[in-house]
Amino acid sequence: MFAVYAKEPNQEKPLDSLVVGERPEPSVPEGWVRVAVKAASLNMHDIWTLRGVGIKPDQFPMILGCDGAGVLDDGTEVVLHSVVNAPGWQGDDTLDPKRTLLTEKHQGTFADYVIVPKRNAVPKPAGLSFAEAATMGTAWLTAYRMLFVKSGLKPGQTMLVQGASGGVSTALVQLGRAAGLRVWVTGRTEEKRALAEQLGAHQSFESGARLPERVDGVFETVGKATWGHSLKSLKPGGVVVVSGSTSGPDPSADLQRVFFLQLRVLGSTMGTRDELADLLSYLDLAGIRPQIGAELPFSEAEQGFQSMLDGATAGKIVFTR
Repeated sequence: MFAVYAKEPNQEKPLDSLVVGERPEPSVPEGWVRVAVKAASLNMHDIWTLRGVGIKPDQFPMILGCDGAGVLDDGTEVVLHSVVNAPGWQGDDTLDPKRTLLTEKHQGTFADYVIVPKRNAVPKPAGLSFAEAATMGTAWLTAYRMLFVKSGLKPGQTMLVQGASGGVSTALVQLGRAAGLRVWVTGRTEEKRALAEQLGAHQSFESGARLPERVDGVFETVGKATWGHSLKSLKPGGVVVVSGSTSGPDPSADLQRVFFLQLRVLGSTMGTRDELADLLSYLDLAGIRPQIGAELPFSEAEQGFQSMLDGATAGKIVFTR
């Protein structure tokens, strides 16, 4: 079957490991289902897989793609939940110490077919296209959990999103606006800030800019480059919710500010299968649609990977067939 995969880990030149070609069609074990993939979205996790992060060398070649939407053999249209739990796990999907993601142990979605546990195939709302649904499982689910499960923010309060144009950031802007929060964002370029305002941000600022006032919550996916600004932007008792560190994982903790102002620092990773179902229902009810920055055929996957490496994103990059 057709697939886009990583042939081997390559830390320095990840795209040299990217192959658009053929892989064996998967067999379907008991309790799993086969999904004919109609669309799948690109995540930074796919770049990390090409670099060999979070995956052992003997697990290559690995079909890429955490997210996807498609059709079961019986014709049911589904969205994929990419967190695969250990057999018998009970509780929050994201707290399972033996959990894994598609592309870490199990082959991913950038192919004609992918297999997942039956519970990981969530019914797709009819109002969402396959391309839109394919953005839900990682970026949008991460944003939903950060905002609605972790932050504790309420309508009328002010939130700051660091970085204006990535998949999680654009989702946070849209979700925050729909939930009745005042949404501020930072962005490196005028184009990125304009995109955030187009999606519903009330104000946008240059990266590191002094804000008109301190905020109730900050949403962090950038890390080292923005961490100091995030802490300085918070009101006493405010919260920063962290789900990534794309500019580096080693920010200065600034512990004096944390304890003196009684700031809360919360980690957030992905989300649960039930949260994904709630997210899909919420988008359907609110009429929200994800920002897709580029939609490309799977055969042009390398172009999408290069855009992500270059930081040339304006929402999610989606591959379709």
